[in-house]
Amino acid sequence: MTERPCEAASDGIAMLRYEIRAEIWVYPGKGGWHFVTLPAEFAACIKAAMAGLARPWGSLGVTAVIGETRWSTSLFPDKASGSLLLPVKASVRQREQLKAGDTTELTIEVEL
Repeated sequence: MTERPCEAASDGIAMLRYEIRAEIWVYPGKGGWHFVTLPAEFAACIKAAMAGLARPWGSLGVTAVIGETRWSTSLFPDKASGSLLLPVKASVRQREQLKAGDTTELTIEVEL
């Protein structure tokens, strides 16, 4: 895992990789979406690296990896925490045998 958040591993010129450990939680509203809140220091680095690349609603397109599962997704800004949220879809949780309350290691890959 990366000890200094802004010192991401690089896969060449246009890719940054952040290794994170965080807990999966369920949004209390309709739909029961599952998320991971990125540690604030990693979120700050990702926001800085992707400045000007935000999509609608401030989302940032990334690739996420948990265990053997890799998927394209978006990070979403969270006003409550000031961080970024990673949605963890049901197929990923099932494949990796994860549930709300589990802490998992994950990788966020950012293409610049």
